Amino acid sequence: MRTTPTDLYAVLGLTPDATPAQLRHAYRAMLRQHHPDTRGAGPGPAADAADLADQAVQQVMTAYEVLRDPARRAAYDQLRTSSGSAVPVKVRVHRASPTPDDPPIQAGPVRWHS
Repeated sequence: MRTTPTDLYAVLGLTPDATPAQLRHAYRAMLRQHHPDTRGAGPGPAADAADLADQAVQQVMTAYEVLRDPARRAAYDQLRTSSGSAVPVKVRVHRASPTPDDPPIQAGPVRWHS
């Protein structure tokens, strides 16, 4: 039985507003990085390193399995936000300072369609 980690987005290195294309790209990159056929031999005992790598592959596959399906992703997002573990998204606000000569609302020319 696989256990789900606390944040599936963090497993794939994504933010919650990631598109399906970004999700797919991150999944493939992480799978390539941790897959037993493509990873190199690391330091330390081979059995322990293999177990950790296999757990990483399982976490990546579980995260993608949940997040690729829109219904399951929505349910996960709902559970994630209701549990209070939601990470706030930083939004950059740009406010242009108006000059005294500019009107408060600017409208372009009217275009009549025939």
